[in-house]
Amino acid sequence: MMEPLYVPGATALHRLPAGFKLAALVLAGAGLFLLRDPRWLALACLAAAVLVWSTGVAAAAVWRQVRGLVWVLAAVGGFTAWFQGGEAALAVLLRVGALVGLALAVTLATRTSDLIAVCEKALMPLQRVGLVDAGKVALALALALRFVPEIWRNFQEIREAQAARGLGANPVALIVPLIVLTLKRAQEVAEAIDARSA
Repeated sequence: MMEPLYVPGATALHRLPAGFKLAALVLAGAGLFLLRDPRWLALACLAAAVLVWSTGVAAAAVWRQVRGLVWVLAAVGGFTAWFQGGEAALAVLLRVGALVGLALAVTLATRTSDLIAVCEKALMPLQRVGLVDAGKVALALALALRFVPEIWRNFQEIREAQAARGLGANPVALIVPLIVLTLKRAQEVAEAIDARSA
């Protein structure tokens, strides 16, 4: 099992049980959507940043994890500012920033396998009444989490290959092979899940 985000450590956040951290993350995420005042959201964002810092991970490593989100946030902020005003845009950006920070802190300080085990245990009541297959959902989560860093590696490899061919500024030459590789990998993930459930 790959651990793409987890960083071993002995901090207080590392020592907390995975179930507690996941439950706290869910509650905090729900609570953030109840907040509207940018001042409170800024405090939540600061608290999330402190939690990420408390994991002991270097700032450069954290930046590598979140830099892809910058353009998404810029687009979301721009659209929100255009349609709802600057204060609403600031609230959205702070809320997403706090959510990402909290989720990053949890994933940096918790083994992926522990988080998946908690999810599987939480789904067991639904399995007992026949609504879901907890093992199958857990496997899907494990494969998806393993899949995400692989997409990023594929993106980097394709970009380097296209740059070597002089196609570095051509978005079509970058996106098309990435989509093909992603769909191929998604098919492999689906086949693995089907094989597990057979």
